[in-house]
This record gives sequence, C-alpha cells and structure tokens, in this order.
Amino acid sequence: MVWRRLSVAVVFLSLTAALLVKTLDMQILRSEFFEQQGDARQLRTVSISAHRGDIVDRYGEPFAVSAPVNSVWVNPQVAINNLDALASVADLLSLDNISLKEKIKRNSQREFLYLKRHASPELADEVIALKVPGVSLLNEYRRYYPSGEVAAHVIGFSDIDDNGQEGIELAFNEWLKGLPGKKRVIRDRLGRAFDDIERIRSAQPGKSIKLSLDKRLQYVTYRTLKAAVLKHNAVAGSAVVLDVRTGEVLAMVNQPSYNVNDRNQMQPQAMRNRAVTDVFEPGSTMKPLTIAAALESGRWKPFYKVETAPGHMQINGNTIRDHKNYGDLDVGGVLEKSSNVGISKIALAMDAEQQWSMYQKLGLGVVTGSGFPGEASGRLSLNALNNDFERASLAFGYGVSVTPLQLAHAYSAIAADGILRPVNFLFDADRDPAEVVEGERVMSATTARAVRKMMQRVVSDKGTGKRAKVANYSVAGKTGTVHKFVAGGYAEDRYLSIFAGMVPADNPELVMVVMIDEPRNGEYFGGLVAAPVFSQVMSGAMRLLDVTPDRIVKKQLMNAGTPKQNKSIMVAVHDDE
Repeated sequence: MVWRRLSVAVVFLSLTAALLVKTLDMQILRSEFFEQQGDARQLRTVSISAHRGDIVDRYGEPFAVSAPVNSVWVNPQVAINNLDALASVADLLSLDNISLKEKIKRNSQREFLYLKRHASPELADEVIALKVPGVSLLNEYRRYYPSGEVAAHVIGFSDIDDNGQEGIELAFNEWLKGLPGKKRVIRDRLGRAFDDIERIRSAQPGKSIKLSLDKRLQYVTYRTLKAAVLKHNAVAGSAVVLDVRTGEVLAMVNQPSYNVNDRNQMQPQAMRNRAVTDVFEPGSTMKPLTIAAALESGRWKPFYKVETAPGHMQINGNTIRDHKNYGDLDVGGVLEKSSNVGISKIALAMDAEQQWSMYQKLGLGVVTGSGFPGEASGRLSLNALNNDFERASLAFGYGVSVTPLQLAHAYSAIAADGILRPVNFLFDADRDPAEVVEGERVMSATTARAVRKMMQRVVSDKGTGKRAKVANYSVAGKTGTVHKFVAGGYAEDRYLSIFAGMVPADNPELVMVVMIDEPRNGEYFGGLVAAPVFSQVMSGAMRLLDVTPDRIVKKQLMNAGTPKQNKSIMVAVHDDE
C-alpha cells in the first residue's frame, strides 16, 4: 500500500512538474513565439483594393470607370477537410467539381486561391449563403467602359488585376492605378474575416484623367466611319480630328473595332489603334505639302503656270501619268486636278533639300510626340535627295509612309497659318479657352493661306473633292487614291482612299484625315469614298461646337402683298450657289 501511494504521488508530482515546466516555457521563455503562432491562426494581414482613376472626356463624360465587385476565393488548408461541401460551390460557379477538388489538393499548402474573379453581386450572395468552410469573398474593383467600341482604341483597357494593357490605360497606368491598403483582421474557424483589428495603411485611389476627346464628336466620327466601311465593303478604316488652335485630339476612331466590356469577343486584328500604329503612303494628299515647300522656296508663285501636256512624262526611264491631259495649269490647278505631272515638275524645279526639309519640318518620318503606346514614326527616306524619280514620287505621296495622325498633324500647320503645334490627348483644364497653344513655325503665314486657298478649289464643283463640302462653311482639302503596297509591289486592283482637309477654310477650327483601306464595292477614289465621311463628320462637328458659318450672304425677300414690309435676312449658302 505504501509502495502504491508512493508511485501515485510520484506520477502526480511528475505530471505537475511537467505542466509547470510547459507553462514556464509557453508563458515566459517562449511566450512571444506562441503568441505569434496563435495570432497567425486567427489574425491576418489582408490587402485593401484601391480604386483606379476614371478616364473622362473634356466635358467630364466617362470613358472608363471602376465599380466595386466581389471575387470568390478559398483557403485550401481549410477546404481540404471539406471537399464534398465544395460541390455546391462548383455548381454555382460553373466549375468542374472533380477538377476543383484536384486543384485544392495540389494547393493544400496555400492559404489563398481564387475561384471566381469579379462575380456578380447575386452570385456572390448565393455563394456566401452556402456557408462552405474556407470559401470567402474579396472586395475588388472592375473596370467598365461606357462607350464600348466607340472609343476602345484610344482608351484601351486594363486587365483583371487593374493594370493598363492598351491605349490611355497603358500610357498613364502609373497615374491611374491606386495604391492598395493593408489591414489586420480576425478570421473565424472557417477562414472568414469577421472583425477588423488594425488599419495598417489606407488605400489610395488612383488619379483621374481628363482627355481632349469630345465624346459627342467621337461618336459621330465612329458612326460615320463604320457606315462607310460597311457601305464600301472595306477591309479597315481610320479617322482623326484635331483642334487647330491647341493640337488636341478631339476624335480618333478605327474600323474594325471591339467592345472591351466583352473580353470573349476581342480579336487581335481589331485591337490595334490603326490611326497611330499603321502606316500608309499618302498619295495625292501629299501634294499640298509639296506646294508649301515650293512656295517657301521662292521658286514658285500661286499664279505660275505648269505645262502638263501631253498628260505623262519620263523621269530616269520611269513614266509618270495623269488621269488625262490637263494642258497648262496654274499651281492651284495642279491641286484642283490632282496632276501628278504638274506636281512632279514643281518639285523638280526646286532644290531637293528644300523639298525634303519641308516634309521633315511638318513631322514626317518621326513620331508626333503624343505619347500614345506603339505610335509609328512612318518613313521619310533621304535617298530621294539624289534621285529625281524618287523626288517626284515623294511629291505625290509614293515612297513615303505616314500614319493618319501624322498626316493630320502636318495639315494642322497649314490650317494654323504655318504653326505646327504638338499633338495632345490630354485636356488642360487650367488653360484659358481663348488661349492659343504655342508651336513651331514651319512655314510663313502667307504660304499657309495660299495653300489653303488652292485647296478650296479641290472641294469646288471642278475639283476632285466636291463631295467633301460642308453646308454653309468653306472647306479646304485634298483627295488621295493610292495603289496598295503588297508583297512584291503595288496591287493593280487594291486601293487606299484618303481625304485630308480643314473647316472653315478661311479660319480653320478643325483638321480631319479619313483613310479607308481597300474599298471593294466598285468605288475606290478618295473623292468618292473618303470625302463624304469628312463632309458628314464636319457637318456634325460644326453644329456640336457651335462654329459660326463663314459662307453667309444677304438676300432680300420681297413680300408681294406689302412691299414696305420687306425684310433683310441672313442666309447661309455655298460659294457656288
């Protein structure tokens, strides 16, 4: 009995000693370690999603906004013990149950795994209602684009993690994206956060951007271009509208386009912004730039005559042809009739350096500096300085390549009395609306006005661009029809249809370039395909921007019954009416 009592006492004393030692170890010697381990099983530091900045037009209308959404996630360490319960979650999220279980097993050492990003509010509520251990919601933001395909190429898009991938979203990603915050939370045994303990760092929302685009004009331009591409069964098309006084891009559209809100339908060939990434030979739209160089050289005056008969000429064994024999033309007549022979003779009569220098000053061969991702520089070769045929070809737009934005930029200098202003996609809210942005003088005001006057003849009834007329406004412009360059040379039956112009011609407010790639319904001349797009868009633009008509004459309307009540009214008409 004594031995038994002694044994029991020793056991109890040993257990008590062991408990005292363990208590000493946990409470004193390694208390910090065990506190951390306990907190790790309940306390978590989680990220707080930051709101991405909005993208709006010059009047504050939204192009890109972020809305709060929930993403469904799972803690594999918790879910591994409740795999059968995941079947109902898999059904709701349209996931394969077997694949989901295998995924949980493969990631059993992880504590976080997405099941569904950016779920709808209804779906998120249904998932949480199931109360499956380890399954929770995470607050995030989803990007929405109210204009859809209308502005997709300019605005671009961000990925599911809110990082810019294309367009303005990519170019200004660091400005737009916010800084995520951090907080410490308590989670229950199912892995769900139920209480905030500490805000470590508040989320900092991204900064918004106001673009120079006018959403109204963007829509009008897109709608008109798309209709033209469909009408002529064209491969593609681009259009750019610039503000002459500021260099701001007011509209930029392309076809084909895509609806960025539906990522499943996005096709690579429809996603690039052709207006800044694709180059083409400008054809006869190059002729006003050549005439500007000729007038600046002092070798030519607007009234000088050019002999174009018999409608063709030979240069270094190569033949340059006109549509027909136009005979003697003044310099403006060369533009009006779009004479290749006439413009070649004008170019060859001045120094090669003078011709090439003007093209360079107007921004050909270099990027516009807009900052748009992937902008192409085009091509302006120095070889033409030593080859007369290449010089002549340059004069009417072959052997040189530009983007629609580059061509519009060059024309803006003619519209701005010789001042080339930088291209800009951002709207400066602090600038006085009456203030004109500074630029670089690339030609005299006299030359620019003379070229505009000649370009008005192109849009007259006798010119190639009469379909570019805008009711009640003077128009200066130039058509272009170019054989498309393909592998092995120029295609005989594939064309680019181009029109570049400005309104009102006497004091231009807007410059626009339209390029239709490979129209295939019979018509392909720039004056028939691209010029009407210019006319429709500019008609809408003049109304939207409230530009005063510059073609107004007085007419007297006689009242037959009461002559004394005659009234003088202002009626807007074309020059030729």
